[in-house]
Amino acid sequence: MKKIGFSALLLLLLLAAVACASAQDPARVYALKGPTGIGMVGLMAENEGEYEFTLCGAADEIVAAVASGSADIAACPTNLAATLYAKTNGGVQLLALNTLGVLHVVTADPQIKTVQDLSGRTVYATGQASVPEYVIRYILEQNGLSDSVTVEYVAEHSELATMLAAGSVEIGILPEPHVTSALMQNDQLRAALDVTALFEDAARSAGNENMVLSMGCVIVRREYAKEHPEQVSAFMDAYQKSVEWVNADVPAAAQQVEAFGVIPKAAVAERAIPNCHIVFVEGEAMRAQIEPLYALLYEANPASVGGALPDDDFYYVR
Repeated sequence: MKKIGFSALLLLLLLAAVACASAQDPARVYALKGPTGIGMVGLMAENEGEYEFTLCGAADEIVAAVASGSADIAACPTNLAATLYAKTNGGVQLLALNTLGVLHVVTADPQIKTVQDLSGRTVYATGQASVPEYVIRYILEQNGLSDSVTVEYVAEHSELATMLAAGSVEIGILPEPHVTSALMQNDQLRAALDVTALFEDAARSAGNENMVLSMGCVIVRREYAKEHPEQVSAFMDAYQKSVEWVNADVPAAAQQVEAFGVIPKAAVAERAIPNCHIVFVEGEAMRAQIEPLYALLYEANPASVGGALPDDDFYYVR
């Protein structure tokens, strides 16, 4: 009996050790390369084994990782977050917004100073049938420019950046870091207009005071959040500090951006970061900011947010 009791005690201790180790397993964090992943580099640099980071070059990789359960937390586009919520039957939640708009009007024309100066012009852009198209359309509509501005779409950001740098097109709308890439290739170019500011102005004129162009976010698998609320909260605190550091020390952050491969070159990252609107917005402020944008995207194309607007339980509030 003593032997049996001792064996049972050993087994209980072993199970407890396994459970403890399991509870301390690092969170599997995925992030998309580019602006969406920039705010995370401080956390990556200070990581002491709490997190297992994976950087992805395409949104499809994020989708596959979240859908399969390989990712616990992921930084991705905001419309993708809503799409994944629908795709996984509510299996993900929105933790925070991490990137506002990264789009800018790029041109060498000194006459382009306001959105009205685009009247009668042809503007080249990327992102047809996705968020950039719907954002551009909304801005033009609210400014009465739908019929006077022609928008031509190019397949790749890098292609349009090259066209602008070569002078083969006069006006383009690009996301960072491709804006900076074009400017570094041609010193006559400038980022003439911030599309995030244009969008907010258009929203205010339409009476949508809370709507902000929010293009990047952080999501969590609902099951993981339910099982590890303290770890999720600790991640959010650490992530917020990382965002604050990135914005406060851009040169140092740019070095980490290159070191982790978020953007290939620190020189590009250093110029691009101030134009990427890296933020950390959570809770009710997050919901108030993103819900009107989701409604706009749904109206433009329901498929852009997964076919339906997310329910209340999509928004994670700690």
